[in-house]
Amino acid sequence: MAILQLIEPEVKDLGGFVARRSLPYSNRQMVGPFIFFDHVGPSVLPPNKGIDVRPHPHINLATVTYLFDGALMHRDSLGTVQEIQPGAVNWMTAGKGIVHSERSPDIDRQNQAAIHGIQTWVALPVEYEEIDPSFAHYPAQTLPTWEENGAVIKLIAGVAGSYTSPVKVFSPILYLDVVLSANAHFTIPTGYSERAVYSVTEGLSINGQPLEPYRLAILEPVGEIKVSAAATRCIVIGGEPLGTRYKWWNFVSSRPERIEEAKADWRDNHFATVPDETEFIPLPEVVTEANPF
Repeated sequence: MAILQLIEPEVKDLGGFVARRSLPYSNRQMVGPFIFFDHVGPSVLPPNKGIDVRPHPHINLATVTYLFDGALMHRDSLGTVQEIQPGAVNWMTAGKGIVHSERSPDIDRQNQAAIHGIQTWVALPVEYEEIDPSFAHYPAQTLPTWEENGAVIKLIAGVAGSYTSPVKVFSPILYLDVVLSANAHFTIPTGYSERAVYSVTEGLSINGQPLEPYRLAILEPVGEIKVSAAATRCIVIGGEPLGTRYKWWNFVSSRPERIEEAKADWRDNHFATVPDETEFIPLPEVVTEANPF
């Protein structure tokens, strides 16, 4: 069997749009360095209605935003203001601490607007957890894209065969967007200890085994695994495990005491603020869901 585990995501109604959360899961915290995996949408927002994820903090991880449709405006405590469009990558390294918001651009609020994409968090190796925070934007045209047996593959981050993404990463990682036409097939790159496939749409098969839409299939670590389809889209993630990580709300760290410190810092307003933003998400009284984006 190519599939070791099949994860059905938990569906979150976030007020006008839906997020399907596959990671972390009850008995599967991570795939390689990926510790959070949300599929947002596809949703259509009516006029005068947008996404408003108010400023909130992160530590010891990187957030990665990748859209299929729609747009989002990122603002952070470094002073970054960056709109992301489909096919581009926003990679925010929280390091020792950063605050950011994600909102629908003003122009998109004037009319009906779509939102559809993937939000992931990538844990940082211990030696990089407390680096200075940073933000990088990579336009769609800078990411390696190629065709293979009727599939169009975009390398979001990491290395796949002879292709290397320009996205700066801190540990071995695999992150692909794969669009398959009718009767197409694609062989998942080897060389990573952990790999998984997420079915964005229906029609996907893994080594001939059909995969329902909105499922994260954890794959065997070795051997050739072929994805085929009638016509569909999938996301491939993978990499090398980094060891135990602790997660509470929007905080991730290898040290539980660091999360306690971050909780106190957010409660006591010791994080830097996002310029021109006065709203923020208060520290929850109890463990609650993490914020998408």
